[in-house]
Amino acid sequence: MLRIFKPAPHKPRLSVQEVDPVYQRLRLQIFIGIFVGYAAYYFVRKNFALVFPALIGQGFSKQELGFALSAISIAYGISKFIMGSVSDRSNPRVFLPAGLLLSALVMLVMGFAPWATSSVAIMFVLLFVCGWFQGMGWPPCGRSMVHWWSHKERGRIVSVWNCAHNIGGGVPPLLAMLAMWWFHDWRGAFYMPAFAAIAVAVIVYFLMRDTPQSCGLPPIEEYKNDYPADYGKKSEKELSAKQIFMDYVLPNKLLWTIAIVNVFVYLLRYGVLDWSPTYLQEVKHFTMDKSSWAYFFYEWAGIPGTLLCGWMSDTVFRGNRGATGAFFMALVTIATLVYWLNPAGYPGIDMACMMLIGFLIYGPVMLIGLHALELAPKKAAGTAAGFTGLFGYLGGSVIASVAIGSLADNFGWNSVFYLLVGGSALSVILLIIVMINEKNHKRAMKRQDNNTATG
Repeated sequence: MLRIFKPAPHKPRLSVQEVDPVYQRLRLQIFIGIFVGYAAYYFVRKNFALVFPALIGQGFSKQELGFALSAISIAYGISKFIMGSVSDRSNPRVFLPAGLLLSALVMLVMGFAPWATSSVAIMFVLLFVCGWFQGMGWPPCGRSMVHWWSHKERGRIVSVWNCAHNIGGGVPPLLAMLAMWWFHDWRGAFYMPAFAAIAVAVIVYFLMRDTPQSCGLPPIEEYKNDYPADYGKKSEKELSAKQIFMDYVLPNKLLWTIAIVNVFVYLLRYGVLDWSPTYLQEVKHFTMDKSSWAYFFYEWAGIPGTLLCGWMSDTVFRGNRGATGAFFMALVTIATLVYWLNPAGYPGIDMACMMLIGFLIYGPVMLIGLHALELAPKKAAGTAAGFTGLFGYLGGSVIASVAIGSLADNFGWNSVFYLLVGGSALSVILLIIVMINEKNHKRAMKRQDNNTATG
């Protein structure tokens, strides 16, 4: 591991009088850091789809652009898994802004170097590099949340933090329109978000900290008097990569199940989002500015939807993440059907459907990440989340990029929606299976804890 990412050492414990005010101040500060930091990752991840219409005008096909776009998902899925393991043994104060800065530098190249968009091969390579650096975003945020917020707080804090996806994802179309207004340059969709991301990376470095112990504070379980059933001294020990994979990831059947669900959730999430500028302009006859606003509304509608999903998961469904996900994915399947079947000439309905799909889809995205964190010890949280992300991006997001571009070119947009609606329906079925097995899993974990305690 590079020395620059080494975890911060523990500091002597602060006095009892100092612990509470320092804990409160740093928790707010760190939450701002992981929220704005992760939001900025989306500035330089989801901006390539915005230039599809311009690149199609230069002679590229949708299939070629979908292939190029898939590079981000392929690299990100692998990197999120590998970097998840690295981040479990790294200092998020350095790890989080480093990935953001490196991603932004790639986008600056694509914005200012004409050769960077001259061929599909070059775009694929550059987007692959960007996607690899993007894998440094989620894991340190997950590591920070499980170290600074206790188990009982985590459902609320993760649902609020998850809104960073939507805040960040909604910014690139606004910056792209600003670049068009200022510079009359479609390449501004690359360099304007990149400059914003670099500024945020600097701010995040000064906001972030490593573990509470590195700041002279007690572990969060001690501070909140919130000890999980399996908590012990071993919970604060760093785990080797082999221990994480062999003991807590590979044998975990429920983690495997939600990882497969993530394929279908991401297929719909990115299948609708990434192709909306092209689909709305080609089929529904939207102008560029209207399709950009639809893209923006999709992302920002996810904010109240995610918060509602987190609240319903904790209260209405009493912590059953599978039941909550099945409910939301059933509704998003219906919304996608209406979006598809609505004829051209009714832009208000298309806008409403984009908002509704965005409102509904980000709750299941959040729940899968939260569920992964809950299914592994906090020292393995980044790896568990990276494992589900590996499936979501290498499966769902790559299919959304490559298959949709190919289907649209060769069989038309109707074939695309057969894929999206079918995948969404399958996710509902799998989440019902998760819902049923979740109770059995918890009973098994409780028996295992009791056997360990009596043994």
